[in-house]
Amino acid sequence: MRRTIGAIAGIGVAGLVLAACGSAPDDGGSTTTGAPSPTSPSPTETTGEPTPMPGAVKACMISDQGGFDDRSFNETAFAGLEAAGSEFGIETLALESGSDADYQPNLNQAIQQGCNMIVTVGFLLGDATAEAAEANPMVDFAIVDYAYEDPSDNLKGLVFATEQSSFVAGYLAAGMTETGTVGTYGGIPIPSVTAFMTGFYQGVTYYNETNGTDVSVLGWDPTDPEKGTYAGGFEDQNQGRQIARNFIQQGADIIFPVAGPVGLGSAAEAQSSDGVSVIWVDTDGCVSASQYCDVFLTSVVKGIDVSVKDSIGEAVNGTFSNAVYVGTLANGGTSIAPYNEFEDAVPAELQAEVDQVTQDIIDGTITVTP
Repeated sequence: MRRTIGAIAGIGVAGLVLAACGSAPDDGGSTTTGAPSPTSPSPTETTGEPTPMPGAVKACMISDQGGFDDRSFNETAFAGLEAAGSEFGIETLALESGSDADYQPNLNQAIQQGCNMIVTVGFLLGDATAEAAEANPMVDFAIVDYAYEDPSDNLKGLVFATEQSSFVAGYLAAGMTETGTVGTYGGIPIPSVTAFMTGFYQGVTYYNETNGTDVSVLGWDPTDPEKGTYAGGFEDQNQGRQIARNFIQQGADIIFPVAGPVGLGSAAEAQSSDGVSVIWVDTDGCVSASQYCDVFLTSVVKGIDVSVKDSIGEAVNGTFSNAVYVGTLANGGTSIAPYNEFEDAVPAELQAEVDQVTQDIIDGTITVTP
């Protein structure tokens, strides 16, 4: 089995493997959802390849656990599929995974339905996607938040250096905290989650070093990621509320959840607590979860939608390759969202420092280690 060389986070987002029950948003077009077939053969048992018309592409997507309305990771990838369908005038299909048991059946179903460009969403689909790509060499595959050491010619990893943008978020959090304590937690300890948390911690540390402060970070042990705080999954918003409550009781006034919809529970807890804010992940939270915009200080954004659309575009144009895509601050693949309702609350001096830290990472003056 190929080893991962860069599941560079990213919900979470995550990434990031996120989960929220629901179905794909209805766009009124060709994108559909379907339940996995319990009788589908394994990828290695698949016989024959799709035979589309020359040049025709049918782009399909398989979500991570929970579906396409998680207001973060899966939903952003789905937006990329929709954009590709509209821009390139191609047929699309979206299949949701309720658990890891659905990955292989969904891949099989996509193959059986003639999909010749398949995008899978999330680190946990890494092994199943590699097996399907090897068994179906005439089908192009791309996977969000997973890169391979020696991928098949038809398999592209889409990864994001979210440790860079999370570093910036950590610096901002350290500059904004009134209590001197911030907190972060993840869904589960996988690279596409822990890269966010590592970068955030390093950003707080850098702020302390350059400003002579002593802001502490709850929920993270840089020497042992396994000892960090985790929700145990990506679905239970009550767990997100409880973790946030525990952090707040320990003095945290800014919380950085890297756990998909679980983080919505933390946002709800922040709304019911004075002076507590949240930094969202994967999307601009004020767009994807606008009901919590009043507590979103900013968001660590991943350009999942653009990378998905572009990889499908390569298949459409006949230029698809297995070259790994890495989204960075420099190429805009990851970034910090606007301060939105906090625009006037973030001091101009701190905003300038955040901009400088961002540029220093781009220039290589600051090195962030995932």
